[in-house]
Formats: sequence, C-alpha cells, structure tokens
Amino acid sequence: MLTQLAGALSAATEEAKAPLLMPWWMFGVSIFVVLLILLFICTSFTNMGNRHLPTDEHADPHRQHTNKHDHGQAEEISHR
Repeated sequence: MLTQLAGALSAATEEAKAPLLMPWWMFGVSIFVVLLILLFICTSFTNMGNRHLPTDEHADPHRQHTNKHDHGQAEEISHR
C-alpha cells in the first residue's frame, strides 16, 4: 500500500524540467575543452628547468631548515 501511495504521489507531483543553457552533450564537450587548455598550459611549462645552466646551491647558515649533515662545509663557504 505504501508503494502505491508513493507512486500516486509522484505521478501527481510531476514537474516540468527546467530548460538547459545548451544541449546536454555540450556540457561534456566544454569540460573537455577546458581540461585540454589546462593540459596545454601545464605542458608549456615543462621546459622551464632547462632555461639556465644548473648551479650549485650555496650553503646558507641562516636558513630556516639548515642542513645538519654538511660536516662543517657551511661555515667554510660562508667565511670565504
């Protein structure tokens, strides 16, 4: 009886669907295009590390997280 009541209630309160801004398949296409643009932006920055020659990092004794395993090299370099 409860299912009959639920069926009758749903049939009586059937509402019209709201109109969409565009066809349903365009939502997927637009999301795909946005993700492709983001992919091209990310891949355009893949060569950023190769612009300059690599240099050795100097040992800075005033660094917030100092290297505790430098065996005194930070003091030697900083006093040059």
